[in-house]
Amino acid sequence: MATMESLIGLVNRIQRACTVLGDYGGEGMSLWEALPSVAVVGGQSSGKSSVLESVVGRDFLPRGSGIVTRRPLVLQLHKLDKGQSEYAEFLHATKKRFTDFASVRREIQEETDRITGKSKQISNIPIHLSIYSPNVVNLTLIDLPGLTKVAVEGQPESIVEDIENMVRSYVEKPNCIILAISPANQDIATSDAIKLAREVDPAGERTFGVVTKLDLMDKGTNALDVLEGRSYRLQHPWVGIVNRSQADINKNVDMIAARRKEREYFETSPEYGHLSHKMGSEYLAKLLSKHLETVIRQRIPSIIALINKTIDELNAELDRIGRPIAVDSGAQLYTILEMCRAFDRVFKEHLDGGRPGGDRIYGVFDHQLPAALKKLPFDRHLSLRNVQKIVSEADGYQPHLIAPEQGYRRLIDGSISYFKGPAEASVDAVHFVLKELVRKSIAETEELKRFPSLQSDIAAAATESLEKFRDESRKTVLRLVDMESSYLTVEFFRKIHLEPEKNSNPSGPNMDRYADNHFRKIGSNVNAYINMVCDTLKNSIPKAVVYCQVREAKRSLLNQFYAHVGRREKEQLGAMLDEDPALMERRTAIAKRLELYKSARDEIDSVAWK
Repeated sequence: MATMESLIGLVNRIQRACTVLGDYGGEGMSLWEALPSVAVVGGQSSGKSSVLESVVGRDFLPRGSGIVTRRPLVLQLHKLDKGQSEYAEFLHATKKRFTDFASVRREIQEETDRITGKSKQISNIPIHLSIYSPNVVNLTLIDLPGLTKVAVEGQPESIVEDIENMVRSYVEKPNCIILAISPANQDIATSDAIKLAREVDPAGERTFGVVTKLDLMDKGTNALDVLEGRSYRLQHPWVGIVNRSQADINKNVDMIAARRKEREYFETSPEYGHLSHKMGSEYLAKLLSKHLETVIRQRIPSIIALINKTIDELNAELDRIGRPIAVDSGAQLYTILEMCRAFDRVFKEHLDGGRPGGDRIYGVFDHQLPAALKKLPFDRHLSLRNVQKIVSEADGYQPHLIAPEQGYRRLIDGSISYFKGPAEASVDAVHFVLKELVRKSIAETEELKRFPSLQSDIAAAATESLEKFRDESRKTVLRLVDMESSYLTVEFFRKIHLEPEKNSNPSGPNMDRYADNHFRKIGSNVNAYINMVCDTLKNSIPKAVVYCQVREAKRSLLNQFYAHVGRREKEQLGAMLDEDPALMERRTAIAKRLELYKSARDEIDSVAWK
């Protein structure tokens, strides 16, 4: 089996790695939270900071009246071999190694002030400190702000509730071991730490009780009822601590000497001598370390299960946002072409009906074009007065003898020219739909989301191609309209000529060639012919638009882009695959977490079952 030091040391290393990567807290349970740690809880001036210093064997925590601990201090102790020099490191200053513990105290104070200011406010943003020393056991301790009952000057009224909520957020986690600090000169029934521990751990399975200031009790009194579990029973033994006196602190008595003095106090005490082997800060540290090792062993299966679950989730997330791209030009070109093909598939699905949008093109032909044709001003153009005017102008100085052919042609040409507007409008409407489908297809192509530069390049290339298709389509539909003007359907007019004119009377005033009925008949004939042309164009314009724009968009939307990309250099290809910095940062963070979890799994497997 693994030694206690190797297993707890491993947990410490994993927790530190989690801290560096920010893998603690948040939704669900992080690996940091799954690994057991010890939260130090106590009221203000209960002596909890002194207990921590005794466990560490160093004087390194800020002191003062009121709230001194204003941010959680995550303290990781790493045991070194004898003879090695002790030092400390902060997560926020990883490149600096502290060997002077007075400097550690100043750094804690300055880092606290950096977030909270020099006020008496608190913050739930933790300070992470690692201490490496031959005089410690492997342990993770969390020093929390002292519980208080009233707000003092300079503090918000909510400070009492804020501190309790912060402390509770740590100790209510099932993997948290609670170190409840209570001063001996206070009734245990009123202890803030015990009260809170009882609420979150009613069975006392996770709580260790610590009684401080035993040497400050009134003469003739002692804390045996508490230490022997008669006042308040826990599943783990109570431990008594004798901290340095204020005089010792003023004289800078070191913690190693203080530990020796503490041992002597218990060994020579008439009240506590029989408990001396289970009292003191050294015993407390070993007790916590041993219990922590037991808890870790019990939790190994659930920790491994969490690690495996998280590894699967991280791999799935990497697959979703995309794996890193190779740096050689061949792989980059292949990736670009794959992205383009993925986009092309989505675009065709929109056109062919697999995704919404293509139906809007049919809407142009089935609704927009017919509606535009109906609104053409043929009534005005073929009004009696305009027909008379155009026919008369076409005749010139010599009136027509039988039928006003030039007048007919001018009326027909003028009418047919109106079709150019709806024809061009249909081209533009389909062009707009295709551009919108390109935009939607780019947004819906999952593979492209990580490459904003490539998205822009594809959008620009697709738009350029669509504009070429639009220009060709416009020429084609205008050519269709011009074709109707260039050669009229003679059969239509021959049939009209054979039909007898209604209400005709060869005698009388109606013989006048400028009579109203005559011009009405001309206008009616032209209108009938234009209706025939309209029906023809209503069918031929959609065919031309689909052929020139939709068909070409499906066949060759990115052909020019492919040719252009194939000639690009490696640097240009790399620029096209320039990912969103936030996405790159996200992938790097996921990769680091994945490496951490895999390494943690392997190390736990290798250490736990030795």
